[in-house]
Amino acid sequence: MKILFIGDVVGAPGREAIKKLVAPLKSELGIDFVIANAENASGGSGITLKVAEELFSSGVDVLTSGDHIWKRPEIFELINREDRILRPINFPSGAPGRGAHVFKSKNGVKIGVINVNGRVFMDALECPFKTSLAACEKIKEETKIIILDMHAEATSEKIALGWYLDGKLSAIFGTHTHIQTADEKILPKGTAYITDVGMTGPYDSVIGRKKDDVLTRFLSAIPVRFEVAGDDIQLHGALVEIDEKTGQAISISRIQKKFR
Repeated sequence: MKILFIGDVVGAPGREAIKKLVAPLKSELGIDFVIANAENASGGSGITLKVAEELFSSGVDVLTSGDHIWKRPEIFELINREDRILRPINFPSGAPGRGAHVFKSKNGVKIGVINVNGRVFMDALECPFKTSLAACEKIKEETKIIILDMHAEATSEKIALGWYLDGKLSAIFGTHTHIQTADEKILPKGTAYITDVGMTGPYDSVIGRKKDDVLTRFLSAIPVRFEVAGDDIQLHGALVEIDEKTGQAISISRIQKKFR
């Protein structure tokens, strides 16, 4: 079982890369299932129905998210009826949607997906460690193949979660910082791990936004609207191969594909 996890999709450029690159990658690498973090997919912040449908039609099976999930008003209704869009599982009970779900690949293999937010330098939510572990234990009643998107700012928090959950799930993919790290590995008990899978969008930018906008903010401290950039579009992510019988990772590799 090969699963591709695509890093934070940023605006129209990121969606364009998905549309043009996912199908060839699936064919070239024999990919069975595709997950993408899409919390920045609509105009650089949030998810809309139109954007979700565009990504699904481009070959993405599940959309995860993070702290920007509530930026678009329509998400509150959409996320309750669309199982394929996840929000972080550690939002308080009563929040719309779900943070974990079991899906089926086209060949019928069950795959559990969990989405969780970190707390360091981010809003205080419920414990990402305890909520993730509880979700793993519940999903294991249906399948041994479990993927987790750890959407967090601090590398230390992501790494700590990796050690905490090693052997409890198949793979942990870090998101949120938009910068791909070079620490992909398989932990001792069989869990694949990478601190951040990177960004899918314009790399001639500051993490997807126009450079001049961001520089103005840093230099003046005056609020500036950050517009999505448009050049050097790339798809970044990671590919994990999983033993379907044990749920353990066999390999993990970084993916970097340039679109234009």
